[in-house]
Amino acid sequence: MSLPPTRTAPRLDLGLLALAVSDDVGWRRSVRFDPDQRWYARVAATATYEAWLLSWLPGQGTGPHDHGGSAGAFLVLRGELAESSYALGSATAPTQRLGTGSVRRFGPRHIHDVRNVGAVPAVSLHVYAPALRAMTRYGWEEGALVARSREKAGSDW
Repeated sequence: MSLPPTRTAPRLDLGLLALAVSDDVGWRRSVRFDPDQRWYARVAATATYEAWLLSWLPGQGTGPHDHGGSAGAFLVLRGELAESSYALGSATAPTQRLGTGSVRRFGPRHIHDVRNVGAVPAVSLHVYAPALRAMTRYGWEEGALVARSREKAGSDW
């Protein structure tokens, strides 16, 4: 990783950082596709942020989740992804489609579901600051989004 660590994580433009990291990681040589589940690998880590490369076959998605208080951004490197953004207790979620080259930034309290809605495999690069420590998974109860489980870095992924 050629980018230096930064001491001011809140001032980082994570979208620009995702673009810079994608140029540095040689993602075309690194990416893998798994027919059973999304593939992912951490490709950069500093004291301030970390970056993950993800692959998505058509129909693969994350399910609703947050990032445990980390802000983030993702860059669609190939294909098309759809992101649905949620609010706790809400029954609806606005969805946006993101094609190759699209960057999506989000704050530390963001809950979303990302899915490959295209007909071809997709690849994305995700940057988080600070590094992911936990993620909460959400589900539906009586038509509203509720927390279901909490996963911890180092033990659950």
